[in-house]
Formats: sequence, structure tokens, C-alpha cells
Amino acid sequence: MNPLIRAHALSKTYQMGEVEVKALHNVDFEIYDNEFIVILGPSGSGKSTLLNMVGGMDRASAGELYYKDTPLHTADSKQLTLYRRNAVGFVFQFYNLIPNLNASENVSLSAEIAQNPLDVGEMLSKVGLAERADHFPSQLSGGEQQRIALARAIVKNPELLLCDEPTGALDSQTSIQVLKILKDFHENYHKTVIIITHNAGVAAIADRVFYIKDGGISRILVNEHPISPEKVTW
Repeated sequence: MNPLIRAHALSKTYQMGEVEVKALHNVDFEIYDNEFIVILGPSGSGKSTLLNMVGGMDRASAGELYYKDTPLHTADSKQLTLYRRNAVGFVFQFYNLIPNLNASENVSLSAEIAQNPLDVGEMLSKVGLAERADHFPSQLSGGEQQRIALARAIVKNPELLLCDEPTGALDSQTSIQVLKILKDFHENYHKTVIIITHNAGVAAIADRVFYIKDGGISRILVNEHPISPEKVTW
């Protein structure tokens, strides 16, 4: 089976004044279609850097990174923009909703730039917020805003859904709701989902877990029996 994402000797170095910070070094991995991946590691381990490069938001300093047969490590800005628009959905820890658009408009804005979007109303229903469609972000709780952010990402119908600490600012019950939505998208739409987190409990729902430490993948665990989000220990 051909990988959806493939990395070889992937490295990222940031220049901080006179100091070089090696965020990632010589990382190798493959991610396949319809996998549910959790990238687990402490703050500063390099997991966000890795996710940003997979999502086409940052460039590698060295090494190779491919989406299917497309080399992301040599792509120009226009090519990366098209990749992000057409293949990738993003979910962040802090929602990033447009404050002067209501929930439906925030989701619709994402659908309008997608090649093969899903139905906006259906996605609002899937995240349990159809009745809040005309509410603005300031009228929604943090958990509701995150579910709208999920609908905004999912409505693009992306091959790859990337989630940066999607439960980091939420309580345990709301976190379970968010994880259930992500699992539903993975299972019912047959998409690849990647979550980065420092919460070890979330790893139990994944097909595979990438453990990140000091800018490298220390090990990859195959989870033979992923659990449901309701059983995650917080």
C-alpha cells in the first residue's frame, strides 16, 4: 500500500539570533490512507513542528517529505497553498473563528474554497450545533467554538485532518465530544486523522502512536485494539 505521507531524514532547524535550534532531526515515517494517528510528546519535543510541515505550513530544512507522489520539501508557495486548500483540514487548540461571522458562515467560508465540500448544515448537525448556526463566536462556549472549528475543517472533506492539541483547552467531557467527532470523520468518511497531544490517555484511541522526544521519533506503537473516546482516561 502506497503511503499518503512519507518522510525521509526530515529535519527542521530554526535560527534564534546566534543560536540554532534543532526542532526535528532525521525523522523517518510513513502514514497511510484512513489511519488514525496520535503524535505524543511533551512541550518542545517537536510535534507541532512536525505537524506544521506535514500540513504545508512550514518547510523542512533538510530531508524529504511527500504527499502521495508530490514532494512537499521542494514545493513553492503556490503549490503549498493549493495543497493546504485541497488536501488538508486544520484544527487548532484555540479555535481561530472569525468573530464577525456566525457559526454557519464560519463553516461555509471553508466550504467555499474546497474542491469537493460536504454539506454545511449536515456538518453542523454532526457536531451537535445545528441549532446554534446563527450564533457568533462570542455567544458560544469554548467547547462549542471548538466543535464549530471541527465542522469548518471537516466540511472541506480533506484527505488529511490535522489537529494540534484539539482538546488542550477543554474539560474532559467536552474533550470526549471532540474526540468522538474526529473518530466519526475517520471511520465514516474513511479519512486520515492526525492528532498531536501531550495527553497520554488520548493515545489509546489511535491505530498507531508516534512518540516524539527531543526532535525525533523515539518509537512507533501499533495499537491492536483502539478504545472508544468514552473510555479515555483523563
